[in-house]
Parts: sequence; structure tokens; C-alpha cells
Amino acid sequence: MASALKVPPMPDHDEIVYVRRAEGPIPELSVVALLADATTLEGDVVPAGSEGTVVATWAEGEAYEVEFTSPVGVATVKAEDLRLL
Repeated sequence: MASALKVPPMPDHDEIVYVRRAEGPIPELSVVALLADATTLEGDVVPAGSEGTVVATWAEGEAYEVEFTSPVGVATVKAEDLRLL
């Protein structure tokens, strides 16, 4: 069963909804680096260059749920804003 995640509005979009899928180009539990700032679900900004761990894949790799340790939190990040380490 797929679950949906509603993410905060981003520039050029009023609303984005991703559907969770188990497959994507970046495997879950991979370490990634941000190519652009991201905002955690708690509202904290994670700066570009920060490293985190992929904990979920959305829309067959269109976006990823990434867990960060500084600041501590989880953010939904578009694939184009991530680099696999």
C-alpha cells in the first residue's frame, strides 16, 4: 500500500504530493549530500553541502525523505537537489 506525503509549497508550485514507492535511483539508507538548502518537516533549514541518509523514496525517485543530524530532522528533497556519496 502506498502512502502520500504532502510537502510545503515550493517556488513555482502551489502544492506537491508525492506517492511513496520502494524503487528509485538512490537506494534507501544511502548517504547523500544536499546540492541546495532544504527545510526539515520541523521548519529548520539544512544548508547545501550537508550530508544525510535516505530513509524513504517518493514517486519512484522523484524525491527522497532524508534524515539529517545537523540540524536534527527529516526533509523531503527533490532528486535533483541530492548527490549520492
